Amino acid sequence: MKFSKKAMGIAPSLTLGIDTLSKEMKAQGMDVVSFGVGEPDFDTPDYIKEAAKAAIDRGCTKYTPVPGVMDLRKAIAKRYQQVYGLEYEATGVVVSNGAKQSLFNVFQAILDPGDEVLIISPYWVTYPELVKMANGVPVIVEAKEEDDFQPNIQALEAAVTPNTRAIIINNPSNPCGNVYSKEVLTDIAELAKKYDLVIVADEIYDVLSYQKKIVSIATISEDAKQRTVIINGMSKAYAMTGWRMGYTLSDPALAKVMSSYQSHSTSNPSSVSQYAALAALEGPQDDMDDMIKVFEKRAELIYTLLNDIPGVVCRMPAGAFYVLPNVKSAIGKSYKGTKIENTIQLAELLLKEKLVAVVPGEAFGAMGYMRLSYATSEENIRKGVGRLKEFFAELN
Repeated sequence: MKFSKKAMGIAPSLTLGIDTLSKEMKAQGMDVVSFGVGEPDFDTPDYIKEAAKAAIDRGCTKYTPVPGVMDLRKAIAKRYQQVYGLEYEATGVVVSNGAKQSLFNVFQAILDPGDEVLIISPYWVTYPELVKMANGVPVIVEAKEEDDFQPNIQALEAAVTPNTRAIIINNPSNPCGNVYSKEVLTDIAELAKKYDLVIVADEIYDVLSYQKKIVSIATISEDAKQRTVIINGMSKAYAMTGWRMGYTLSDPALAKVMSSYQSHSTSNPSSVSQYAALAALEGPQDDMDDMIKVFEKRAELIYTLLNDIPGVVCRMPAGAFYVLPNVKSAIGKSYKGTKIENTIQLAELLLKEKLVAVVPGEAFGAMGYMRLSYATSEENIRKGVGRLKEFFAELN
């Protein structure tokens, strides 16, 4: 059977692949500690689940408008007004099957074949693939560890060509766990204005900021707001990963295009999940606040433990629930006779020899690094990092 060139050019997700393998090993009775997938280890709050049950009982199980029920779209717009002071019309909100589909919709709506998108590395593994799926060209611009992974505006501008159409901002960042400064965001907003770029602002981790409140790039100026598409969702803030609830906020004209595209791909997102999301936004936020405090404590723990491993250097995460330690000291060394050439091989050895699942930096455009998600218990963090320490001590 012949497959399309486009499909064959899309790389599978390393993060989901590692998560699948680690789950298979656990099912076989192995004591695997997984730092792989970015999924809160908390249950969805009860009041959200009860709202979903009530929606089923009311018969809210039919098709809805493609971009979502109006009450939910109004609640999303209201949230951004209350948190960031940003005024969006409900008609500028499109609800989709997770933030990943929201991003998919954006690129399908704004890119023509050959259009380029600036992607700051280290980047979320799916960004380049989504751009390619829309016949676009991902252009990678490195942000350096010594700059706390804050992008260099001169490097970004040097990468702009007449084909550049958009730039992606992930704040807080997966996989770095860093939060962009207002100064950097202002520079990016000015760059976008200068070259008439769309700003794709992935703010899925916006509530998970520990050191300071994040700045949404859409608040920088009215021009920035007009050219920004905000992507967010319910999965991280409300532990609703399986409910598949993502959304965009943008100019209503772009929202209409994305809604039209979605109408022929997936149609409306789950009706029951929409009513659960509405309850989440309008209900008590205590569960979310408690979860954030736990993640902040875990961030300090994993940062301390990783930096106690000789040969590992890790920056303190400011947001999200990831760390991206520098493990370049392991490259070129051997473990039980096997020479380590890259972090893909390192991750394979860690899973096989120490039953620890991490994601290699190559998945994020970060050679010599590996990503660990601390969306797991303190017990697992201590156990897993303890095994990492053993591994590094055994390197030759």
